Parts: sequence; structure tokens; C-alpha cells
Amino acid sequence: MRGTSQAARDKVLSAFDPVAIAAGKDGMALAEQLFAAVDALDGSGSLRRALTDPGRDGEDKASLVASLFGSYDARVVSVISDLASARWSAGADLAAALEDAGVLALLAVAQSTEVLHAVEEQLFLVERELTSSRDLLTALGDRSATVDGRLGVLADVLLGKVESVTYALVARKVAAPRGVRLLDAVRGLVNLAAERSNLLVVSVTAAIELSAAQRVRLASILKETYGRDMQVNVAVDPEVLGGIKIQVGSEVVDGTVVARLADARRRLVG
Repeated sequence: MRGTSQAARDKVLSAFDPVAIAAGKDGMALAEQLFAAVDALDGSGSLRRALTDPGRDGEDKASLVASLFGSYDARVVSVISDLASARWSAGADLAAALEDAGVLALLAVAQSTEVLHAVEEQLFLVERELTSSRDLLTALGDRSATVDGRLGVLADVLLGKVESVTYALVARKVAAPRGVRLLDAVRGLVNLAAERSNLLVVSVTAAIELSAAQRVRLASILKETYGRDMQVNVAVDPEVLGGIKIQVGSEVVDGTVVARLADARRRLVG
């Protein structure tokens, strides 16, 4: 999303954030309606053009939104109207901003009901499961399968086992990929949940589970390095043999036995 669109998105979502938090559990319904609006825009080029046409004034667009989405919650209609009244660098950016508003609404539910940390951890575990299970990733990301079929697979795996917000977030990405690979979409959700907690995500891969004391110690060391509180997500992979691999954003520190053996092998061959 380019400058003009990004500025419009950020301004409207910033105003919507406190509204979404105040909505509490009603945020689940707000998110559903926002996603339905996204689907309507994705399915109609004429509607996208009408709501992003720079030649139409804001009042005209707001009137169109009211006529099309008047049955929706007033808070949702307000967000759609505000976004439609803004200027966009590309027509597709309006739908993308509405999608972000839906995700924001769900994360606001998690925050207001005090399960945001649990949601972030569960999303990370979903990411790890998708990374380790190629069959599951294929089944959930198969564009040739029906939406109901993909959601049926997801329900078998997650429904009733995670927070409702976690399930709703992943289900949305499974049902409506919108050109984004599922694994990338889930990773994005992990980062958004962590950002909402004002935490920096640290992905750790170790041969065995870290103890609570080890996690606290690692988070403390990394906080001193990066100057931010850390959300330490640990994935257990026996194949690393020993040591740990740490990833903070694009930075990777690989201190695993496997990495050291590979390095020694390269030196010997060289």
C-alpha cells in the first residue's frame, strides 16, 4: 500500500481502534460485517470503482455506502464510509484497508477480554504446525478446493481447541486468502497480535522445551539488546540436536549443533 492509501488507512483505523475496544465481544460481529464488505468489494469491480472514484465527493460515496450496507452495524457503516471518502492510490487498497479493520476488530476483542497474549501464542503454534505439516498447509491453502471444504479441515484441527478470536482470524485467512499465501498470512497475524501487545516477537527453535526461567532470562537478555519487551515463542525441533536458533525480525542467530556442524563441514570442504 503506497503513501496516500497508507495515510488514509492509518487515519481511519486509528479512529476505529477505541470504538472496536469499547465494543467488547460485539467486535466479533463487527469483524464479520467488515469481512463481508471486503468480499462484496472483491466480487464487484464496479463497486470498487464507485467507492474509490476520485471524481465523486465524500458525501456521494457515504450515501452509496449507506444504501448498500445500511443493514450493518452503525459502527461498521461509519468505518466503510470514512474509508470510502478517503483518496486511494489504487482501487484494491480500499478492500485491503477494510480487511485490516476486520482483523483489528478481532484483536480488539482479544484485548478487551484479556486473551490477547493467549491468541498471539496460539497463532504462533498454528504457524509452526503449518510449517511442519505440508499436508495440512496444502489442505488449508488449496485454492481448487471449496471454501467449505477448507474450513471443514480447519474445524477438525482447531475448532474448540483455541480462543474464538484465534479461530476467527485463521478461518478468515483460510476462507479468503486475497492473494496471500496462508503461511505468510498467519505470520502476519502473529506479528500484529504481538504489536498490539507492544511486544517484539522472538522466534526460538530448540531441541527441547525451554523452562519458564530460561524464557524469562532469554527475554531479559534480548530486551537489553533491542530495548523492547519481548514475546518469546519457542518451537521444539529435535533435529537441531542442541543449542538454539533465535530470530528477531529479519535477524537470525543460529547457535544449533546442526548449524555448527554444517559450518564445520563447509570449512572442511573449502
